Amino acid sequence: MKLSEKIIYVECFMIITVTWFVSMSHGQINDVAEAPGIPTNGLDTNWYDARATFYGDIHGGDTQHGACGYTDKPVYGLATVALSTVLFNNGYTCGACYEVMCAPNPQGCLPGVVKITATNLCPPESAWCNLPNKHFDLTQPMFLKIAQYKTGIVPIKYRRVPCSRTGGIKFETKRNPNFLMILAYNVGGAGDITGMQVKGSKTGWITMSRNWGQNWSTNAALTGQSLSLMVTTSDGITKVFTNVMPSNWGFGQTYDGKSNF
Repeated sequence: MKLSEKIIYVECFMIITVTWFVSMSHGQINDVAEAPGIPTNGLDTNWYDARATFYGDIHGGDTQHGACGYTDKPVYGLATVALSTVLFNNGYTCGACYEVMCAPNPQGCLPGVVKITATNLCPPESAWCNLPNKHFDLTQPMFLKIAQYKTGIVPIKYRRVPCSRTGGIKFETKRNPNFLMILAYNVGGAGDITGMQVKGSKTGWITMSRNWGQNWSTNAALTGQSLSLMVTTSDGITKVFTNVMPSNWGFGQTYDGKSNF
């Protein structure tokens, strides 16, 4: 047998062995993990490897703020995660949903899967969260669903999944008459927004710039006009929210899109 053939044989044997071990370690949930990911609404739902830790206390203390701008937004609760730099993608991944499970590990893994939303950035200076590491810093309640507290850090499997939300997308207005910034949250479907446009009752469509997290901004003067918003998520789906803000809209207010992805 040639050397190249031996290498291919060994690699195949290792893949089969690992697949069998994952199945035996986690039971039925790994029937899903073993199967190739099937894109859902344009999402890559394949399973990938990463590591996970936790931050905050058992009540979610210090996890309700973050680099996405969702400060104290109850729609996300404690089922959230701070992503490492490479996964955070400069904030474009804010709002995305994941399924996470502990990889086979006899030292502290628990069976089961948790579904979480990306709401924060894990500090880049952290040894686990800097480039090029793929890392999930979970809230403590979520971590304890997949691993024992004493483990501290565990290998995981993760994948993107569609976000299920109740009610319409919420649009929160900020700043001043010369600089409009809108935070979009409670976004269903892909969950993460890649583009937003605004249209006043006296203007055409204006492309907004992502300011930080999921805050989108424009310098256009739009006060006194009813506003429509066009939102595009990372799976390429675009939805228009017509006259979502009345002509007397104000800053520091939240408006309901009435529908969702």
